[in-house]
Amino acid sequence: MAEISDKNIDGGKSFDWGKTSEYYAKYRDIYPQQFYDKIISRNLCLTGQTVLDVGTGTGVIPRNMYRYGANWVGTDISENQIEQARILSANTNIKYFVKATEELAFPADSFDVITACQCFWYFDHKRTAAVFDKILKSNGRIILLYMAWLPYEDKIAKASEDLVLKFNPQWSGAGETIHPIGIPDEYKEKFELVYHEEYPLKVHFTRESWNGRMKTCRGIGASITKDELTKWEHEHINLLERTAPEKFDILHYAAIAELKKIK
Repeated sequence: MAEISDKNIDGGKSFDWGKTSEYYAKYRDIYPQQFYDKIISRNLCLTGQTVLDVGTGTGVIPRNMYRYGANWVGTDISENQIEQARILSANTNIKYFVKATEELAFPADSFDVITACQCFWYFDHKRTAAVFDKILKSNGRIILLYMAWLPYEDKIAKASEDLVLKFNPQWSGAGETIHPIGIPDEYKEKFELVYHEEYPLKVHFTRESWNGRMKTCRGIGASITKDELTKWEHEHINLLERTAPEKFDILHYAAIAELKKIK
């Protein structure tokens, strides 16, 4: 078990991504090419660079960026997530380790780039800022990445989000709007924000894949009971059959923030 609990997230209700790893592996590899192009445009995660993806989950970022030539390492607190990452990365030389980000013990100056996608706000920032400063090379970069649906602009997303809240009223992931990734003060002594961008994008789904995406959100698959999950999925599938075509796009926004190590 790799349960996470934070009083500022979901009212302190614990969640464990490992509970949904099988579905996560199948339904969460959804970032469009535009998402990766933003990283490449910063001349990062390319041949000659060594990159660490923290909170890697099932290795979505390393697997999709492997073709650009960097040497990749992925870490995650969940053994189940790393198990899926290794299966999906079988034909690569990506290395994966089960480890909390706060406890990483790589040698100093190990990495040119650290990426963190959909996970940055779960960290103990005082500890991770010190870890990142140690293991990044001089002038190394931290790339923070995020993508979320926009419920106030997309009716299908809003209906699905409302059903999550019905089963898990404490879920604090609802109501997203476009905004920059927040950088906690703990990083400002050792790193400077050199670039950020926020932009809308559409992500294509079928009813099945959207149901799978929603099932793997923190407020559902990672936190509610099996019985609750069965009931939620039954209602969600019925909802989609009534309100959504077989194939559709969901309006999202993505955000990227690049931090440069000062020394």
